[in-house]
Amino acid sequence: MSTANFNVLHFSDPKVRTLHLAWIAFFITFFMWFCHVPLMPLIKDTFGLSMAEAKALLFLNVALTIPARTIVGSLVDKYGPRVMYSALLAISGCICFMFAWAQDYTQLAAARFLLGFAGAGFVIGIRLVTDWFPAKTAGAAQGIYGGWGNFGAAIANWALPAMSSVLIGYVGVAYSWRVAITIAGVVAIGYSFIFYIMVRNTPKGATYFAPKKVGAMEVSNKADFVLYMIMLSPIFLAMGVICWRLSPAQVGLLSEFVTYAIWAGLLLWFCWQAFGAYKLNADAIREGVVGIHKYKFKQVALLDLSYAVTFGSEVAVVSMMPLMFSNEDTYAFSLAKASVMAGCFMAMNLIARPGGGWLSDKLGRKKTLMLTVAGSAIGYAGLSMMTPDWSLLAIGAVVVFCSFFVQAGAGATFGVVPTIKRRLTGQIAGMTGAYGNVGAALFLLVNSFYTPNVFFGVITGACIVVLGLLFLFMEEPKGQIAEVLPDGTVEMIDVG
Repeated sequence: MSTANFNVLHFSDPKVRTLHLAWIAFFITFFMWFCHVPLMPLIKDTFGLSMAEAKALLFLNVALTIPARTIVGSLVDKYGPRVMYSALLAISGCICFMFAWAQDYTQLAAARFLLGFAGAGFVIGIRLVTDWFPAKTAGAAQGIYGGWGNFGAAIANWALPAMSSVLIGYVGVAYSWRVAITIAGVVAIGYSFIFYIMVRNTPKGATYFAPKKVGAMEVSNKADFVLYMIMLSPIFLAMGVICWRLSPAQVGLLSEFVTYAIWAGLLLWFCWQAFGAYKLNADAIREGVVGIHKYKFKQVALLDLSYAVTFGSEVAVVSMMPLMFSNEDTYAFSLAKASVMAGCFMAMNLIARPGGGWLSDKLGRKKTLMLTVAGSAIGYAGLSMMTPDWSLLAIGAVVVFCSFFVQAGAGATFGVVPTIKRRLTGQIAGMTGAYGNVGAALFLLVNSFYTPNVFFGVITGACIVVLGLLFLFMEEPKGQIAEVLPDGTVEMIDVG
């Protein structure tokens, strides 16, 4: 299997070896992040959870990932992927243990919230792969990293119920799911050491470009700063919505005092972020960045929105599908069959996301992104019309069609990320990745109040809106971007 300039089976090539080490790390983080989804019926029975409490765990699963991806994106630009991925794997593995051995719903919910940190691993690999692969193969490399890593969620849907079934004979039903999740944590901690030993941030002799400061993103002019603030707002609003969903007015996981305290904290955090961004970009706001060093933030904003409707919808769908298909009032599938159907949605990542990145390299970034978002809209329109009367074959066909375009769209989105500004790649990937979770949180909110058909219909509408914005405002990346070397000289990097 090869692309224009690298063979994924050529393990003696350092960049290919790094790509494989990266996607395996991502695979493990996603396996942990989604380990509760296929086991939710067992977890629900163990703790005697109501449907509202079970759905609250789905919200908590994406809550911390929203800020974590932006924070980790900044830190990886500063400290490098080697240290950051190793640390994230080890920490997430420990949190996995906390979730597996929670003794009540409060502990379970707290651990689920913290395990959202594992979902931030994605942005670390984006920066690593960007520094190891040239722009002409960046889309394919990013697609392989994202697609094969995302496959961890599909394997979790298939493997964990089977593993749990085997373990029942040794530890009983109540402990089978706990031991299965514990094993995932052990693997993550073990791989953190392997990653640290075997991975380097850049190829030998290459420069690792770092931003001026950790924190806010650099912009090129006043208009871009305003757009940056507009795009930053939904990240905090999504966290506020999640908090409301857990408040006494909803599932009652948080007290009224804690709810208001979190809202106040989010407001202060946003103000602090805005002030920090203004301080960092004061000169650019007053005078603008000239020449080769400027970039257009609208490209970042469009990638944010496209990832919200592709990866964001993917997370939401995979989170709700096992419960939807196993619901006795609708499809009434067995746990195994429901997990397989949800796993099929994620399984297409193995070929669809690399395919989206590869097409982005070959056909053009804008054209591929529009094509995949349009296909996603058609796929979700099909899911919105699905009923329990449909045959299993028809349901499977629509699920696979939709998942192909959704995951190819996610690959096409990150085919564009490395073309914007090299030293900001982690931050751009972090913000774009955070929007995936913003989309997931908002779509899951719709799912918590409405039927699955309405849920899929809302996603269809969101895809159509984003398609229109891409058509009107996105520019095809071309030419070169400039980065300054430590000695002050300028290096030009091809992007198209």
